[in-house]
Amino acid sequence: MSHYLVCGGNALAHRLIRELIEHYDVPVVALVPDLTQDHGPRISQIPGLAAVHEYAAISAETLRACGVADANGIALVDGTDQGNIHAAMAAEGLNPGIRIVLRMYNQRLGQHIERLLPNCTSLSGSATAAPAFADGALERPNSVQVNGRYLYVAYDEEIRDNQLAVVADRIDPQDLSRLRLLPETAGRAAEFIELARRFGDEGQGGPPPERAGREPGGVAALQALTTQPRQRIPWWTRLRWRVLDALRFFTSARLRLLLTVALAAVLLGGAVIWWSTGHLGWALYYTLLDVAGAADPDRPGDGSGPWARAAQVVVTFCGITFAPVATAIAVEALATGRRGLPRGPGAGLRDHVVVVGLNNLGTRVAGMLREAGVPVVCVERDPQSQGVAAMRALGVPVLLGDAPLDGQLRRARVQHARAVVSVTRDDAANLEAALEARAIHPEIRIVVRLFDDEFAHHVYATLGNVVSRSVSYLSAPGFAAALMGREVIGTLSVFRHVLLLAELTAEAEAAEGAGLTGRTVWELEEDGGVRVVGVRLARRPADVLWNFADRGHRLRPGDRVLVAATRSGLARLSPPPRPDAAG
Repeated sequence: MSHYLVCGGNALAHRLIRELIEHYDVPVVALVPDLTQDHGPRISQIPGLAAVHEYAAISAETLRACGVADANGIALVDGTDQGNIHAAMAAEGLNPGIRIVLRMYNQRLGQHIERLLPNCTSLSGSATAAPAFADGALERPNSVQVNGRYLYVAYDEEIRDNQLAVVADRIDPQDLSRLRLLPETAGRAAEFIELARRFGDEGQGGPPPERAGREPGGVAALQALTTQPRQRIPWWTRLRWRVLDALRFFTSARLRLLLTVALAAVLLGGAVIWWSTGHLGWALYYTLLDVAGAADPDRPGDGSGPWARAAQVVVTFCGITFAPVATAIAVEALATGRRGLPRGPGAGLRDHVVVVGLNNLGTRVAGMLREAGVPVVCVERDPQSQGVAAMRALGVPVLLGDAPLDGQLRRARVQHARAVVSVTRDDAANLEAALEARAIHPEIRIVVRLFDDEFAHHVYATLGNVVSRSVSYLSAPGFAAALMGREVIGTLSVFRHVLLLAELTAEAEAAEGAGLTGRTVWELEEDGGVRVVGVRLARRPADVLWNFADRGHRLRPGDRVLVAATRSGLARLSPPPRPDAAG
């Protein structure tokens, strides 16, 4: 039997198995660590599963018993990086040339493994999904770079006149079951005619169909930007954050209060001396000498007024406090090793993002937000979580412990935050974080990680300004395509649906009816689930012809097509190897 092995009992393994069975129609054998834990019970009940085995560890004996010698491919999507590498080497030894897909957190190590093992692809589920979570928190479009352009999905009034394809219609956030992703089409022109009918002559910013009095249901289109959307933060705001961060790093709250009061008194005293002398230069001279402790007291009859003498006294005594405060700061920062201590969010923190959960995904999302120049505060219950040390090394405040979540969110200053991103592995915990944050800050943007689709639909319908994402839902199509020998460039979210971007080649020796050679662009799109947004002709391989006008062009060997596709649409264009052709 030419089958595929999926090793793992997590959410990604669950989605991947369903992906292979439902969209590629191939026999799948599951290797689950524990059929009673995690997603083990759900995996064992998936219809169409060829077999399911329970194992304690993936060894050569386990793989041999599960028929790895006759398998077309194996996906290792659970366990540690080291364990997956050992299992991949064992599979390669038992079946040379087997297609291997590894889930690796360390992407750099994964690149080395790809060079070491032939026919091996290394992917990271958290790395695939993290941009969608980060972009959701920043309220900017999630984009995928393709040949110097950044493709993203725009909705309704955001749609401009340079769209590449209409990718969804009948969008109703209150009832996402109405949404159609890449439906059947009577031709490319029909989509654009319908779009023009909906938006009329107003173009970008025109009224949505609900307000235009036409049939309800929003529209989504694939568009391109020549530069990646960035988070614009004024330089003076970044400077203020850095000054506040430096003060919080070197001083405690009481020292900052003492310094602030002393500095205010010195400035006020200097202003009084300036008013008394009428000369700014002499006022600065006297003030600096008094701060340094070199004050020369006035004598009777020298003409100084009482306000100037009082100001000198205040400035001198405030200056005396600066020396011990500076010493305290130096002792606190150096002698007590303050640099190695955890740092909490300061009182001046504003417009930041609170990330709840420092697993693989949370760590990547927090890192991406920080790289965008946005302040981040992390909340994590487990002090041993792998992301805690990484965030502290970057200087990101991390709140730890089993304290009530509402208290932790208040300590994270969620009332002044722009967004909350909750990415724990528990749907209920993520929903709790969303509701607690909304109770504290009703207008805050919320991005939650949810596995259950029905649960996510209820969240969309009841909570406003919320974005729901599933790591397994975003990454499983890429893992399945890699197992079938296809490379997915990236994934884009259309609410809870996934749009895949892939580049396919018309092979010279494809089996009859199975390849792209000889088929027209229109034929690829006819059954729905696929839109050809660009073509690379064999004679011009470096150029992408966007919105290729010749829909009747028959693909020749070496031609490449850039497609936006659903999971079933991509599976239709890239069918699995025939059993008689399997190695």
